[in-house]
Amino acid sequence: MVKKLILILVVWSCFSQSVFAVEKLPYITYNYNYRQDIVYTPAAYVPDGHISGLAAGVGDFKSPQGLCADEDGFVYVADTGNNRVVILAPNMNRTVDIIAEFDNGGRGDKLNAPTGVYVSASGKLYVADTNNKRVIAFSNDFTKPREVVQVIENPKSDILGDGFSFAPMKIAVDDADRVYCISRGAFQGLLLFESTGEFVGYYGTINVNISVREKFWRFVATKREAKNQQLFIPTEFTGIDVDSDGFVYASHLPTNTRGISPQSVRRLNPRGEDIIKKGINGNLGGDLQLGSGPSNFVDICVRGKGIYSVIDSRRGRVFTYDSEGNLLYIFGGLGSQAGTFKIPVAIAEQTGRFEERLLILDSARAEIEVFRPTEYGRLINEAVALRYDGNEELAITRWRNVLKYNENFELANTGIGKSYLSAGDNKQAMHYLRLGMSREYYSTAFRRYRNELLESSMAMIFTAAIGLILFLAVRRALHPKQEDEFDTWSE
Repeated sequence: MVKKLILILVVWSCFSQSVFAVEKLPYITYNYNYRQDIVYTPAAYVPDGHISGLAAGVGDFKSPQGLCADEDGFVYVADTGNNRVVILAPNMNRTVDIIAEFDNGGRGDKLNAPTGVYVSASGKLYVADTNNKRVIAFSNDFTKPREVVQVIENPKSDILGDGFSFAPMKIAVDDADRVYCISRGAFQGLLLFESTGEFVGYYGTINVNISVREKFWRFVATKREAKNQQLFIPTEFTGIDVDSDGFVYASHLPTNTRGISPQSVRRLNPRGEDIIKKGINGNLGGDLQLGSGPSNFVDICVRGKGIYSVIDSRRGRVFTYDSEGNLLYIFGGLGSQAGTFKIPVAIAEQTGRFEERLLILDSARAEIEVFRPTEYGRLINEAVALRYDGNEELAITRWRNVLKYNENFELANTGIGKSYLSAGDNKQAMHYLRLGMSREYYSTAFRRYRNELLESSMAMIFTAAIGLILFLAVRRALHPKQEDEFDTWSE
């Protein structure tokens, strides 16, 4: 009796702690199912503290706008209001370096309201020095004095026009040191510069489509009404990153402010064409609940293995997708509690010994909010990564563990189904793909399974036919007289 009581208390204690852990979160965690209904889920990421400039020993940040982390875990903050870039150690409890005033070709120089930072694969630190209307590349070897290695400014081209003013906001650099830049007021696309600093042209232009209804009302509107109508010009990019294959990921403002904006993320190939996959529901626009309007993505972070995260400033939520455009999880929210935001402006990921922590820069609070993955979130990340690498067997194990936390997670069932499909077990694939509501892959599994049955049935039919023919031939050979008598009688 005592043992049973102890067991009950232990179970109740674990349950209470689990419930308390969920209740402590300052935001709800959910996803959308195939029918686009909200499904509440366990938390994939939870708050893990926050870092201010004061805590890092450099005084308060002032309206910071840019954030990135290098492969060694060092964190770079564009401390815009203080006209500096602050570099933090991987644990972010101390400052490694500050860039504010520097030598530029033998003359003193200084930053003026930098808003973007990026560390390239070649190890250079690029800064969008906004109010100085330039991009500066610094050497980034901590064992040597920092030097200016390149300055990109005042691009000239007929396509820019005479009144164009270069005001870089956010930047990204590929493996060939080509620079992709978001410039204030440049709605025609990203600005692309060669490694030499030469301006190439606009890249990845997004045109806003006008509906037939809107075209009609613009046609019949008076001059005053037409003047007050929304201008249908290409939309503005807000965040940018480059993956390991050299493809550019970019977030942008909603292309439809009156309803759901189904796509606010692009994956651009070398020709500037969008080749992103949009998932089963075709939605890369964030939230489907439009009480306060469509999601407003302000930055994007490519996390490897096809996973990327974007942050919505309208609701303060982080949306994470896989390479196929499937929504993996959502977390975060607006508020004053730890783990929520006032004005989120940038997102970055720390890898290595920090277990893929996500860092969100809050401009209004002037601090970095830190989030760590839960076991549920870690399993999802691992399952997606394993399938991306083609390791189907281990991916199934991870997805099964995900289902222990959330049995209604359609993507986990779909992941298991896809893995069985790749392994050739079409019957099992059909079972899990049906649970995952994946019509496309279920149809493939069903077709293959049907062909298997037909092949096996045809083999049985041919075998039976051959057996019957052999039986009749042997019978005729053993009893020839009976056959002759039967033939005579039948005549």
